[in-house]
Amino acid sequence: MIEVEISSKKKPGTEDREDLLERFRTVRRTTEWLCEPLTSEDCVVQTAMECSPVKWQLAHVSWFFEQFVLSAFDKRYRIFHDKYAYLFNSYYNTIGDRTPRPERGLMSRPTVEEVKDYRRYVEEAIEHFLLNAGDATMKQALPIFILGLNHEQQHQELIVTDVKTVLAMNPLRPIYRSRTIERSPIPSLRWIEFDEGIVEIGAKNEEFYFDNEGPRHRQYLESFALSDRLVTNREYKEFMHDGGYQNSALWLSDGFAKCEEESWLAPKYWEQHDGEWWHMTLQGFRPVEDSEPVTHISHYEADAYATWAGVRLATEFEWEHGAHTISTEDNLEGNFLDDANFHPIPDADGNGLRQMFGDVWEWTRSAYLPYPRYKPVEGALGEYNGKFMSNQMVLRGGSCATPRDHIRSTYRNFFPPESRWQFSGIRLAKDI
Repeated sequence: MIEVEISSKKKPGTEDREDLLERFRTVRRTTEWLCEPLTSEDCVVQTAMECSPVKWQLAHVSWFFEQFVLSAFDKRYRIFHDKYAYLFNSYYNTIGDRTPRPERGLMSRPTVEEVKDYRRYVEEAIEHFLLNAGDATMKQALPIFILGLNHEQQHQELIVTDVKTVLAMNPLRPIYRSRTIERSPIPSLRWIEFDEGIVEIGAKNEEFYFDNEGPRHRQYLESFALSDRLVTNREYKEFMHDGGYQNSALWLSDGFAKCEEESWLAPKYWEQHDGEWWHMTLQGFRPVEDSEPVTHISHYEADAYATWAGVRLATEFEWEHGAHTISTEDNLEGNFLDDANFHPIPDADGNGLRQMFGDVWEWTRSAYLPYPRYKPVEGALGEYNGKFMSNQMVLRGGSCATPRDHIRSTYRNFFPPESRWQFSGIRLAKDI
């Protein structure tokens, strides 16, 4: 996903360190809570190249703290295992060689229990470092430590989405966590209009943000409108029933080629049984609920649907401007990981823009490119973001698998346009 620009308002004192320690423990506990329903067998499976086994992710986020905080700033720290950097480095070329991504699921060792031992070892070392490092050292390490927390939150979302691919491949249709979601009638889609003008885009300097969220800059927008809610399963079925997947005129050229190559007929995880659509969810295999937001679709499908509907997808700048009009960064409303639904839910209430945050990542029509005057950070962490600014599309808003305190209106997620395994969906836009 994403990384790193940090501004610290003040030097961390004793109370601040206690707060940091509690935040660290909260993030780590959340990761463990996500793993509670899983067996060891669930944690070692890799179902696709873009996915990673849960075991690998548990080790990787610990390696991140070990590599970039402990080894860099704690002279007394001793690494847990000299081969783990090779096993659990993701894509940092400047760090050294690493296990090829498609082969992460081939590691039977270390075992899940050994990886948990590694996590505990790193956690104890981080806690000791937070409470005992000198002020000058702590000031240097703080931005990287905060980054490590956000990095683990990203992997919390990846754990949820990757576990879904694992369980969906199992003919037993296992349930990750049971949850009853209320069904609601959804009112007709309405449009929220915005005037033309120059707006400010990107993160402000006084807060944590990943480097691809800046620099803050001005952007001119023509007048436009955003749909007040997300596209639902019922609406997407209309596109399907109208031959949307067979009509090449609706699709981008490479999108229709991918559609034919992969034999797409419906969103990922959908199956038809006795004339009715069912889909795999983290609550088990069940009928598709019409009122829920459609999810697990690619950018190509989202764009084709918008073309079929006679409108378009929003640019990421239109999306961000719209989001700023309804939210404060400290009080984002939505269906997030914290709510433990693990699936998009209907939203029939309220006026104005709804479901801007949570539920599903919203595809935009914007290519993932650097903002004006963007420069990657120096060193290995500079690899995290800038080198991926090609052949990817921007998504905004977070999903039902995103931690609530991790998302913000300037957050730029990005995936290849054919990607479907994330909780991704559609908000429409149009010119006015």
